[in-house]
Amino acid sequence: MESGKILEKMRAEKPLVHHITNWVTIYDCANIVRAFGALPVMAHAPEEVEEMAGIAGALVLNIGTLTTELVDAMVLAGKKANSKGIPVVFDAVGVGATSMRNEKAEYILDSVNIDIIKGNTSEVAKLAGFDAKTKGVESMGAKESPVEITKKLSSSRNCTAVITGKEDVVSGNKSTFVVKKGLRLMGEFVGSGCMSSSVIGAFAAVEKDYAVASAAGLACFGIAGELAAKEATAPAGYKARLFDESYLLTRDKVDSMQKIEEVK
Repeated sequence: MESGKILEKMRAEKPLVHHITNWVTIYDCANIVRAFGALPVMAHAPEEVEEMAGIAGALVLNIGTLTTELVDAMVLAGKKANSKGIPVVFDAVGVGATSMRNEKAEYILDSVNIDIIKGNTSEVAKLAGFDAKTKGVESMGAKESPVEITKKLSSSRNCTAVITGKEDVVSGNKSTFVVKKGLRLMGEFVGSGCMSSSVIGAFAAVEKDYAVASAAGLACFGIAGELAAKEATAPAGYKARLFDESYLLTRDKVDSMQKIEEVK
């Protein structure tokens, strides 16, 4: 997979990535998109989301800090994105934790054509119809494998399904990829999952095979994380290095370090 080539294309085109996202991690999501070379915008007001989606290259929806008004804005923006033909990424933060999150997630998925659904194992398993529970926003796991879960959701929702974790799994467009990466400190600060969805949105804006775009974006994000871990020993310093290594990432580094396996 030519992840480095897709990275270069994204940096050359600088797509606008419209976010309706998690208030806890909004700053980090904006900065990681900018560090990778795309342009972030965080627009949540129902009065402007359609107009903003109309000029964007991708739309990222994240229900981490869920409200009814926010969901209404997501549906408005999502329908506009659908009419324009730009990719819509849905981060299912906390699905499986409360009935409201379950109901609102299903409402969004039924109202908008979502191209990429991303979450941890339990979040994606819940949307795929498996028995799974989420503790807050942390995965409590599922008995099914991530490959089985993503394939099921991809098939049932006609989308690309992504599970992030120690290994990332991507299923879509009749392909399934496992992205291996050195985590170490990636899970030790709040926001890495939300940031990965933003990176996926930036890559999907320039690569129309959304399974390939997702795997490439996650591979690049993981490589930046591996490089950051060489210089950092604790979460705060690591996050700062993660932004720097994302900014400094090159095609050569990606091509030599990426670990993407296709599941046959």
